[in-house]
Amino acid sequence: MTRTADPQFVRMLGGYGLTSAEVLYRMPDHPSFLQSFFWQFEDLAPDYPRLKQFLDHWEREVEAAIHSVRVMHAGLIKPREVRLVKDGGLLH
Repeated sequence: MTRTADPQFVRMLGGYGLTSAEVLYRMPDHPSFLQSFFWQFEDLAPDYPRLKQFLDHWEREVEAAIHSVRVMHAGLIKPREVRLVKDGGLLH
């Protein structure tokens, strides 16, 4: 039986992490109101290809004008601190 790694885990190893984007925008019929759209997804920092694709779609297809975009990103797999503890020759 051949075992394969979970594709999502492989993406995490490749640098993908949890990305949150808050888009502040104005609708044409209420330009004085600033509205918010919040979205969480997996993306690859620092280029954010999925976010760029979404914002390109917004610019082409949505009537609302983007005021600003705030992006937060956290890698899901990070190097861990390894400490060697010597106790009778055993590694804990």
